Amino acid sequence: MPPSTLLNIVDVEATCWENQPPHGQLNEIIEIGLTVVDIGHRRRLSKNRVLVQPQQSTVSQFCTKLTGLTQEQVAQGVTFEEACRTLKAEWGTDVVPWASWGNYDRNQFTRQCDRAEVNYPFTTEHTNAKRTFAASHELPREVGMATALNIAGLSLEGRHHRGDDDSWNIAALVLHLVERGDW
Repeated sequence: MPPSTLLNIVDVEATCWENQPPHGQLNEIIEIGLTVVDIGHRRRLSKNRVLVQPQQSTVSQFCTKLTGLTQEQVAQGVTFEEACRTLKAEWGTDVVPWASWGNYDRNQFTRQCDRAEVNYPFTTEHTNAKRTFAASHELPREVGMATALNIAGLSLEGRHHRGDDDSWNIAALVLHLVERGDW
């Protein structure tokens, strides 16, 4: 049996608006989805979710329609600083390699950590699974997660644009790449 090799798959949802944000508001992480994958044993181990209280923005109706998350729900979450501590304490994000679908999640964490003066909670070992998928399937451009699931012959599980469900689906795509020998 192959050795266990853990990988954290991360997907964030952030405050968003149909057009420009209202004056004084900016994109902030409101949900962190994290799926732990055992690459060696080729299985998803756990699906996790951390709700985060926005400090400089509110959840718009557009954002609720997209994610299903409401201002009332995220107000019950933890601070961004506490969320970062939880990621390290619960899932070893500062030592376990990680992946996300594209670079948005990594960039959003970098921006928000800088703004909030919070230590970045992840290792530098990040893989852009979207880019890896496009290369594996010899696609002319990178595609969204839902399209990638269709190309891979996989079904979308849960609700699209929910951090925990999206990380779970991205993990399925990563395992698909492992099976193809392209991870």
